[in-house]
Amino acid sequence: MTESGAEASRGRRTGPLWWGRPRSAVLDVTLGVVSAVECAAEGVPFAAETGIPVVLAMLLGVVAGGSLVLRRRYPIAVVLVAVAVMPAQMGFVLGTVGLYTLSATDVPRRIIALLAGMMIVGGFVVSYLSFLPGGSEDDVPGPWWFLLLLAALLAVVVTLPPVLLGLYVGARRRLVDALRERADGLQRELSLLAERAEERAEWARGEERTRIAREMHDVVAHRVSLMVVHAAAVQAVALKDPAKASKNAALVGDMGRQALTELRTMLGVLRAHEEDGGASGGGARAAGERPLERVARFAAAAAERDARLREEGAEGPRLGELEQLVGQSRAAGMAVELSVEGEVRTYAPVVERTAFRVVQEALTNVHKHAAGARTRVRLAHRGAEVAVQVENAAPAAGVVGAGLPSGGNGLVGMRERVTALGGGFVSGPTAAGGFRVSAVIPERPR
Repeated sequence: MTESGAEASRGRRTGPLWWGRPRSAVLDVTLGVVSAVECAAEGVPFAAETGIPVVLAMLLGVVAGGSLVLRRRYPIAVVLVAVAVMPAQMGFVLGTVGLYTLSATDVPRRIIALLAGMMIVGGFVVSYLSFLPGGSEDDVPGPWWFLLLLAALLAVVVTLPPVLLGLYVGARRRLVDALRERADGLQRELSLLAERAEERAEWARGEERTRIAREMHDVVAHRVSLMVVHAAAVQAVALKDPAKASKNAALVGDMGRQALTELRTMLGVLRAHEEDGGASGGGARAAGERPLERVARFAAAAAERDARLREEGAEGPRLGELEQLVGQSRAAGMAVELSVEGEVRTYAPVVERTAFRVVQEALTNVHKHAAGARTRVRLAHRGAEVAVQVENAAPAAGVVGAGLPSGGNGLVGMRERVTALGGGFVSGPTAAGGFRVSAVIPERPR
């Protein structure tokens, strides 16, 4: 590939014809004019020595020297022209610049070596003959080998520097091109990585919204269900037993305050996530932002989000609060029994929170669909897992549910919670007409 070809391959071809840039065309035309003038001037003594017309010799020099304009397009042809006019002792600029251009291109090294060797041999012969006074070795003062050595040294000194300089410039140009291509590839990879990071951040925000919505459903649905049950009890005993009605009213107030507190917490977290999402989305589209900066920003946002999730998980409910949860259902009139099997120990916050929410949602469903049914809650500590089971008996005949609305997402949310940690979840009716919910969660979530 010639120099102009390399420039065109880099997408910067703006000059005329085969030149990549206008300044390259100006440089080559200038060198061609200089070479043509030199060869034309050297054609005068050549015409005197050979007896050809001076005009013809000068015209030959102009054509030969002007061929240097084609050095980027046909570097081999330019060097061959320089070799051809060497016996006429013309074309110094033509040969020097031609060898440099040839060596700087992607021409195979054997061709460069061959043409450089031809230039050295031609230069040696021409120099040696020019040293012979009268054209005979008998007229040479001193040893003949000295002239041979001097001619060879002169030929090498004139030929090798442009060849070596061209090889260096060509190698440097190829290295720069390779580095530029590698940088462009890295830029594309970073852009793709930034896009994937943005997609992943959007997916993570969606997952967080789903998780928060699930938390709000579990917390609010359970509290409100108990409040409705207690409110019905207050209505039933308000005239018969004012003391019990007052107690149930106090329980309703406590549960309402707890529900409001947890709801405010959930909404605060959701608002923080929304602000992060808006800032992340706007920053990704900021003008002038580099892909590497986008990747770093999304990575930092992901790390901050993970840290916040860990903090939220540490503040969630624990298995040790199951007794209190069951006690609230008992206070609402449910006949519920809690049994614990195995050696009691602690687990990761997300594991304990998930097990707690499964029991909470299952008790909420009993309040909704099987009010008054006897219920049993089992918690089993096993080797590398924890298991919970909530099973209620069939509701008594003629007993109507609490009339609470159901969105149909309770069992789905429980299954999603458990399977996200690599556990198993099973739910369904029992042979006795009741309903059973079972979950097994590994000690170390995936």
